[in-house]
Amino acid sequence: MCDVSRRNLLLVTAAAAGLKESLAAQPATGSAVNQAVSLGTDLFFHEGDLDKGHCNNGWIVFKDYVLLVDANFPSGAEVILPKIRAATSKPIRFAFDTHHHGDHAYGNQFWVDNGATPVAHTGVIEEMKRYETGYYGGKPGSWENAAKSRPDVAATHLHPPSVLFPKELYFDDGEHRVELIHLGVAHTHGDAMAWLPKERILFTGDACVNGAYNYVGDGDIAKWIGTLDAAKKLGAKVVCPGHGPKGEANVLDDQQAFFRQLREAVGARVHARKSGREVYAAITEIRDTLRSQPQIARYVGNDGIAAQIEKVYVEMTGHGFPDDVKASHAARVRHRHSHALAGAA
Repeated sequence: MCDVSRRNLLLVTAAAAGLKESLAAQPATGSAVNQAVSLGTDLFFHEGDLDKGHCNNGWIVFKDYVLLVDANFPSGAEVILPKIRAATSKPIRFAFDTHHHGDHAYGNQFWVDNGATPVAHTGVIEEMKRYETGYYGGKPGSWENAAKSRPDVAATHLHPPSVLFPKELYFDDGEHRVELIHLGVAHTHGDAMAWLPKERILFTGDACVNGAYNYVGDGDIAKWIGTLDAAKKLGAKVVCPGHGPKGEANVLDDQQAFFRQLREAVGARVHARKSGREVYAAITEIRDTLRSQPQIARYVGNDGIAAQIEKVYVEMTGHGFPDDVKASHAARVRHRHSHALAGAA
């Protein structure tokens, strides 16, 4: 038995007994970091620890197997495995990557070692070919950058998803139905969501978050708003975001409202023919205005807002901020450090 497998076995054995009781006692609403919450019979949500770069996860226990939503980082996967084992002994057959970022896909090899097959939208492979240049025979890319600062990444290797779908893929055993669906460009060009139509539960990945966790460098905010429209039409009652606590349908509304008001604020200045430097100078004003809106205040961070404003400015004008005040590169470096992304300078 390899060291990783032995460690996994010890984790499961030590944790399972104590977790079963706590899982059974979880309420149907609300969530807390590093706690598995029952969403219904054989349905679970787990809010990841952002201090460790971990994403949120979900898992669905079918008659014969388990479907996991998001592979997480390897260290996040180690946190999740004993909690799944506390709920069921059924094999974990599939790990669904909602997109290509490291905090959602770098745990793939861990799950393969535990019997699962990674699944994703075809856009995930396209994005990996763009960013995971080291894996595909080019210069060091995202994985190699992450391995410099994350021992959990350095200890394993990249495993791209091998089951791919261009638009949708269904899992249905007569009791549970999960639809993996690509609704459009959002956080990245390869986002997909997991929709449970019977329970009206939506796992969004980072196409929707619940807090100031929006990294916009690999997506398109204008198209993102449209993708959220498509997600809202599903009629979810429970929304499980990629980061932050789970919520109800209003989380989709609030996420979309943040982007709309962000675009309105930047657009007003673009239409007034303000320069990039002038828009940059208005960052604090824009931030404070957005933060004054109760619906979206929680989405407005101190660090990421400059890059979000610049992203909208680029989408509207085709130009970034002047090099001496450029915000997008600094945001990419911050996000790469915590979420293991690559990208050109």
